[in-house]
Amino acid sequence: MQCVFVQIQCKPGKAYEVADEIALHEVHSELYSTSGEFDLLVKIYVPEDKDIGHFLHDTIFKVPGIERTLTTMTFKVF
Repeated sequence: MQCVFVQIQCKPGKAYEVADEIALHEVHSELYSTSGEFDLLVKIYVPEDKDIGHFLHDTIFKVPGIERTLTTMTFKVF
């Protein structure tokens, strides 16, 4: 499994709706509301046999109310 973090900036007033919709997909390990430039932080484990870009597009990026995302790939756990 490949661990990926996605920060999500939502359209104003849509953070809770976006979080609820992401939770319905049941693909995340953890989902947090955050302060600062982004509204949500999602930790996702993408199966090795899945293309990360397609997986994120099909499960997260097409959720209504998302304005912008920042995806961080991980390499090694210390």
